[in-house]
Amino acid sequence: MSGKAPIGTRADYRWFTEIPTRWMDNDVYGHVNNVTYYSWIDTAVAQFLIANEVLDLGSSTEVGLVVETQCRYFAPIAFPDIVTLGVRCGRLGTSSIRYELGIFRNTEERASAEGHFIHVYVARDEQTRTVPLPARLREAATRLLLPPP
Repeated sequence: MSGKAPIGTRADYRWFTEIPTRWMDNDVYGHVNNVTYYSWIDTAVAQFLIANEVLDLGSSTEVGLVVETQCRYFAPIAFPDIVTLGVRCGRLGTSSIRYELGIFRNTEERASAEGHFIHVYVARDEQTRTVPLPARLREAATRLLLPPP
């Protein structure tokens, strides 16, 4: 056994959003550059928060700060592919949440990449004092939890 987690499929995720690739996303090797994957991850999490009325860009009193990210790459994506990002909740803490994301090329079932993104919630005005996750976020994130194996 290698110890590596198996590559996820769409069935492993609970909420989805699509993002088209752009011509400028390709690098000199003819595929999407790694930095773009992090932009997709950040965008998908923000879209989830906005769609669930957790984040009001202008007036939320608490905000999530990114404290950790990671991405594992399995297969290339290139313009003009459409990517679908699947989101699930890997951990729901008192003041933090771990989002896990699968990045899928076109209609493929197996992820081309998988990553995670951890937010720690802080008071917006101070941004140093942690605060409990907003109730609305906890409710929305609970729907992203996978059932126990």
